[in-house]
Amino acid sequence: MTTLPHPTGPVDPVSGTPAGLRRRRIFLVDDHNVVRSGLAELLNLAPDLQVCGEAATAEEALRTIDAAQPDAAIVDLTLGEMGGLELIKTLKVRMPQLPVLVLSMHDESYYAERCLRAGAKGYIMKKEAIEQLEHAVRQILDGKVHLSPTLSNQYLLAVARGNTTGIGSPVNLLSDRELEIFECIGRGLGATEVARKLSLSVRTIESYQARLKEKLNLKDSSQLFQYALHWVEHH
Repeated sequence: MTTLPHPTGPVDPVSGTPAGLRRRRIFLVDDHNVVRSGLAELLNLAPDLQVCGEAATAEEALRTIDAAQPDAAIVDLTLGEMGGLELIKTLKVRMPQLPVLVLSMHDESYYAERCLRAGAKGYIMKKEAIEQLEHAVRQILDGKVHLSPTLSNQYLLAVARGNTTGIGSPVNLLSDRELEIFECIGRGLGATEVARKLSLSVRTIESYQARLKEKLNLKDSSQLFQYALHWVEHH
């Protein structure tokens, strides 16, 4: 974690911020109130950061984020009807200068690359949040990209080999929508339930299921379900 130099000038007695230093504003998007509260408490203790707004859903974030005037946003991927990836893509269009840090329980080896493609500037797993969060936020605020050392090394090796896609697993070759449907299958949702959740037709979901079986080299729907179930349980 980055350590700030001890201020030599006057300090605000309430916030502990060196006089004249503007605390950079962070907007939080996570569907768990306890997680948002914990993140806010952690960030507000930093002398140069403060939480300026929160949202439990992507839709709420899009309604309120403009008025909050954040310098950066922290976004979870699992947000309900509209997922974090779609939110990141929308923010990239609406607020192209806003750096987004993804904070997720999902394994970075499966999601970090597609988050960066969607427009995020960093990815951090929730289990690493306490140790890495402030450092990651400051990195994206300074115009840098934040990834874990492990994933950074994987990308460097991939670039050296001339391949930056599909690292580590066939699942990484799925499109964002295909991965979303694959995850729904692994959570036990049938075609009708997935269609309702994603506002798509059942026929469209069935077409995606056929594409998933082909891409993942699976013989039938039973194999697809077992593969998806195993993937969800371990990621």
